[in-house]
Amino acid sequence: MAANTWTIAAARDALRKGEISAVDLTMSCLTAIDAGDGLNAFVHKTPEIALEQARAADGRIKAGDAPDMCGIPLGIKDLFCTKGVATQAASNILKGFKPEYESTVTTKLFDAGAVMLGKLNMDEFAMGSSNESSCYGDAINPWKVDDVRRTPGGSSGGSAAAVAADLCLAATGTDTGGSIRQPAAFCGITGIKPTYGRVSRYGIVAYASSLDQAGPMTKTVRDAAIMLGAMAGHDARDSTSADIAVPDFEAALTGDIRGQKIGIPREYRIDGIPAEIDALWARGREMLRDAGAEIVDISLPHAKYALPAYYVIAPAEASSNLARYDGVRYGLRAALDAGDGITEMYEKTRAEGFGPETKRRIMVGTYVLSAGFYDAYYNRARKVRALIKRDFEQAFAAGIDSILAPTTPTSAFGLGEMDSATSVEVYLNDVFTVTANLAGLPGVAVPMGLDSKGLPMGLQLLGRPWDEAGLLNHAYVLERAAGFVAKPDKWW
Repeated sequence: MAANTWTIAAARDALRKGEISAVDLTMSCLTAIDAGDGLNAFVHKTPEIALEQARAADGRIKAGDAPDMCGIPLGIKDLFCTKGVATQAASNILKGFKPEYESTVTTKLFDAGAVMLGKLNMDEFAMGSSNESSCYGDAINPWKVDDVRRTPGGSSGGSAAAVAADLCLAATGTDTGGSIRQPAAFCGITGIKPTYGRVSRYGIVAYASSLDQAGPMTKTVRDAAIMLGAMAGHDARDSTSADIAVPDFEAALTGDIRGQKIGIPREYRIDGIPAEIDALWARGREMLRDAGAEIVDISLPHAKYALPAYYVIAPAEASSNLARYDGVRYGLRAALDAGDGITEMYEKTRAEGFGPETKRRIMVGTYVLSAGFYDAYYNRARKVRALIKRDFEQAFAAGIDSILAPTTPTSAFGLGEMDSATSVEVYLNDVFTVTANLAGLPGVAVPMGLDSKGLPMGLQLLGRPWDEAGLLNHAYVLERAAGFVAKPDKWW
């Protein structure tokens, strides 16, 4: 078995036993990345940096100074600032931008000895659910059925595709409305969105600041626990970062959930959900019941308003965050005609630099924040958000330990099948995931099986704030019961 197919846990153990070097492990991934160019997952390769970091990791391992992530080759979503390495958020407006500083997440990972293989494709500014808005072109799901090229999901599509195709052992992702969990489900991998504030947002290009949260995208729940432990922690440079101790997430994977209460929200039984997804959900309930958990029907009465509230709040925050891209200090600056002033420079740069989906969301956000519509849209959405959060608080106060739901309403759809300019279906892919972001809760997606077409399907668990340890243990039970080991046939 090629080393690039290993899990983090397996590679960690092999590295410590001297069965492989970090350099050889990294070379295995670099070879796979070059062979996987057809997936368009990696958009900036950094082999020199990777090998330098791998050699340093080998030195640390030899010296007995080897944290769990030491020598582990990773892909980094193009949303994370990486010092001296192109960071474009998949947008032409940041073309040529190389940060002078490192994000807190990548700093923590590199301090733990992790290896950066390169930057990964994504939807532009993380705005999308299909990775079709990227300036680099579409990332492609390695699960190919009937010769149809499918979306890996979004916005962390490149991350999901790279992990599923074994181009890297794991990857960083961000989740604003499901952008870790939805692509994880589409590609048959594990992804966790931590509690808002668990992982620092410093150095991550902002989309919607009150919703964005970084997390790991991995091959197993155990790997997610290991990597999250390295990513999490308080950061004084992020005012929303919580000063809360980081537990040993891996040690929490006991597999014992006897007496735990798992909530099943009746509002998630939406009309038109495919029978296969519904059956998978029922199977998940039985797996957790068989493990000793108590299955409890619960109500989240305001969940039905989550999607419209999200698509008011997120664009509103985006319209503010993206105002900084103007062609003055960094990134693209449009060519100007004689007599053009600063206003023309702003207009032309933004017209050339932003893609259609980003422009659409900026315009929606500006509209809902405008004087005549602020109360009718934005303020009302904020109130709905508070009610959604209260629904979850009441469920947990009643003794619920985690909530089980589908991750997505469908399996991966074909690239070009859904156009957000003419169809709302692509936005509806977030229907099960946005509630966790609005309420600031942790959520983890677990692959559960294949549908009739042979495409991955997953379930998600939503947990109490700051209880990623308990949530991951529930996911671990689900993962073991499902026994999902399928891999895409290599066609790329």
